[in-house]
Amino acid sequence: MKTNLLSKYQSPASDGQTQLITPNKANWKYVYFETKEIKKNQTISIKSDANEVCLVVLSGKCNISTGELNLTEIGDRMSPFDRVKPWAVYINQNDFIELKALSSLEIAICRAPGGGDYPARIISPDEIGSEKRGKGNNQRLVHNILPETEAANSLLVVEVFTDEGNTSSYPSHKHDVDNYPHETYLEETYYHRFSPNQGFAFQRVYTEDGSIDESMAVYDKDVVMVPKGYHPVATVAGYNNYYLNVMAGPVRKWCFTWEDDHNWINGESYN
Repeated sequence: MKTNLLSKYQSPASDGQTQLITPNKANWKYVYFETKEIKKNQTISIKSDANEVCLVVLSGKCNISTGELNLTEIGDRMSPFDRVKPWAVYINQNDFIELKALSSLEIAICRAPGGGDYPARIISPDEIGSEKRGKGNNQRLVHNILPETEAANSLLVVEVFTDEGNTSSYPSHKHDVDNYPHETYLEETYYHRFSPNQGFAFQRVYTEDGSIDESMAVYDKDVVMVPKGYHPVATVAGYNNYYLNVMAGPVRKWCFTWEDDHNWINGESYN
């Protein structure tokens, strides 16, 4: 079945918007994802309504205020490829974020259904865990911005750095069955960046029954939507890859199933 899982980058609109993934566009229920490129001194306002929001400062500096917070000079990197941890802000439902760009600014606005007693908070680089995963040509660096160990109602947010020529989100795994604790249903978006920025990678999204089997050449600032199935990424020589992942579903746990054919790569026989 032919699907439409790739959202191409669009030049910034008047409010800076370059990507907007809604449940209606993705044909799913939980994940909203948006990116904006904001000019220096430009201000924007974001309302959460019935959702919770995790705003990630991908690059640049800004001031941010919410109903409870007032933050100045947020942002330590001018590109994701500086490979320092980002700043982020979490708000729950019925709150707002006011933002002023102090430089050229790139942000990601991650949304999913809100709820629970989770107050607004700043997520500083010191609070973000870092880990290396994989081995051989399957290595990557992970920053856990909003993992399941931190308070939220629905959202899981992580960023991943994969060096040229390596694979990531691999061996192939899936999280499309609501069967906790064995597997959880999580919708997912991938926001891709490349260095140098004319680079690309390949991402495949496919299911065991063949109802989805789509392979995409993904370029800078494109978004891949993963409603179900396996979803590995393969970089090409000369171009380092960054992606921001947003996941959400009915159970806020990342429980997944490896594809049997490729699970051996996790074993001792692979270097």
